[in-house]
Amino acid sequence: MAARPTASGTISFGLVAIPVKLFSPIESAKAVRFNNVHESCGTKVKYQYYCPTDDKIVERNELTKGYEFAKGQFVLFSGEELKALQPEATNAIEISEFIPLSKIDPLYFDKPYYLGPDKGGAKPYRLLAAAMKQTGRAALAKYAARGKNYLVLLRPFQEGLIMQQLRYADELRPFSEVPLGDAELKDGEIDLALQLIDQTASDEFQPEKYEDDVRNQVWELVERKIQGEDIVATPQEAPKAQVIDLMEALKASLGEASASERNASSGSAEEDAPKRQASG
Repeated sequence: MAARPTASGTISFGLVAIPVKLFSPIESAKAVRFNNVHESCGTKVKYQYYCPTDDKIVERNELTKGYEFAKGQFVLFSGEELKALQPEATNAIEISEFIPLSKIDPLYFDKPYYLGPDKGGAKPYRLLAAAMKQTGRAALAKYAARGKNYLVLLRPFQEGLIMQQLRYADELRPFSEVPLGDAELKDGEIDLALQLIDQTASDEFQPEKYEDDVRNQVWELVERKIQGEDIVATPQEAPKAQVIDLMEALKASLGEASASERNASSGSAEEDAPKRQASG
């Protein structure tokens, strides 16, 4: 089934306008969501707003928006005032500059969107995607939509484009605030760590190799519950004892990695054996 667009926009590339559609890359149906249900009757409960000052339930038509400028003190905004604070939603994606994709730290990445060409935009869309792919550059742009001004990154992806919403610099806490402690590394420890990395290194990212085991287990338990089974929590495995000696931990890790490689090679040989016998 073809994906449905969630929004539309227009990329400004010099004097070229490229109409595009936005698509969510997230498969929301995969998530497991639980609702709050009244246990005695099995009905999903509804949420209400409660005012502790007047000790009463507040209806939606009695609500307004407020900004807390001091503890317990709010300045109130009407609907018209809130509209005045919001920029016009032009859905324009205005490119400001092209920069090497490798220079953008993933720390700035927020929500991604697939971009597809809208009516009349197929050729300039493909041209922009091919040019960025060939140069290895991405486009920084401003995207005005949903009452906000977003900083976004357009980057080539397969044969098309992805629009990556970015965080602004002032939205990120500096890493210098993270306490790192004092520690001195020895050459032998670095050498062992490099060996461990080399043993488990790959040249390609293969996301299909990984699955959300917890989510799969939850889905399995939900299906069993639907069939009327009682669910009993399995005992948790005791945590492994902490290894204090860093060198010994690295050596043990190298041993485990080597054993895993031998097992994998052995498994491949056993799988190939019937094929060789059959071909013989």
